[in-house]
Amino acid sequence: MKHTYPVQLRFSDVDQLGHVNNSVYFSLYDLGKTAYMRDVLGERVDYRRTSMVVANLNANFFAPVFFTDRLAIETSTVHLGNKSFVLWQRAVCEYSGEVKCECRTVMVAFDVETQQAIPIPQAWKEAIARFEGTTVEALSDER
Repeated sequence: MKHTYPVQLRFSDVDQLGHVNNSVYFSLYDLGKTAYMRDVLGERVDYRRTSMVVANLNANFFAPVFFTDRLAIETSTVHLGNKSFVLWQRAVCEYSGEVKCECRTVMVAFDVETQQAIPIPQAWKEAIARFEGTTVEALSDER
């Protein structure tokens, strides 16, 4: 994956079993999503008018994360549809490279004023494909 974002674990992230609670991962993935969108789309998004929302979120947990672990969130766009796109994210231990958890998120382009899904702007598609080192057609249904 081309985008990596180190995250800081907080004391409150740890549950009574001594590891990071499973609900915390989604906040960490949100941090990774935010950094990815900022780095990939930059000024192409006017969040007062056009945004994106989460439509579906699925996670697979492989190994516990402990408070002393250094964790990074890796993010990649793996599919571009008409109105939605799919992000694949992994929580990876920076010391060992072990994948602790992975997450698949369906994001939908969204018009803030009308509160409706909209087609993904072409500029977004092109920026994502460029960042991922591929083409819009390779990531989309347009094959």
